Amino acid sequence: MLNKCLGKFWILLTLVSLCSLSVHAADFPDQKRAAAVAELKRLSDAWDQAIIRKDRAAIESNMTEDFRQIDGSGDIETKTSFVDGLVSDKLVLDPYTVEDFEVRLYDNIALLSGRTQMTGRYDGKPFKSHYRYIDIYIKRNGRWKIVSVQISKIPQQ
Repeated sequence: MLNKCLGKFWILLTLVSLCSLSVHAADFPDQKRAAAVAELKRLSDAWDQAIIRKDRAAIESNMTEDFRQIDGSGDIETKTSFVDGLVSDKLVLDPYTVEDFEVRLYDNIALLSGRTQMTGRYDGKPFKSHYRYIDIYIKRNGRWKIVSVQISKIPQQ
């Protein structure tokens, strides 16, 4: 119950923060925007590779301490539970690519979204997962870090 209340509070807080932003993507000078987009793309690609390698240190270094994920079932994961699940011996992820990748910038907040089809094995059983995601990055002390991930399942065809 507490997790659901905290999750709703987190979502509300994020939405209020995003709605109150006064700086929009169009306000970024072209050079500054291009550099930020390139850096965020690099961070996103490196994070995906760290996940495939199960590199706990690299995964965690890209995340804030108060990280949250809302999964395709609406469940909330903390930084610890999210990373523990990724590096579990039960999970094997095949390399994957991101399609429809987009970066939207709002001063010190960036929304990275895309779509991926993930395959692998869990506890020895093969799986397929097709979903859209949005990663929310914040820039603190000159460094971008991921603070939240939300995924939405796309039905298998």
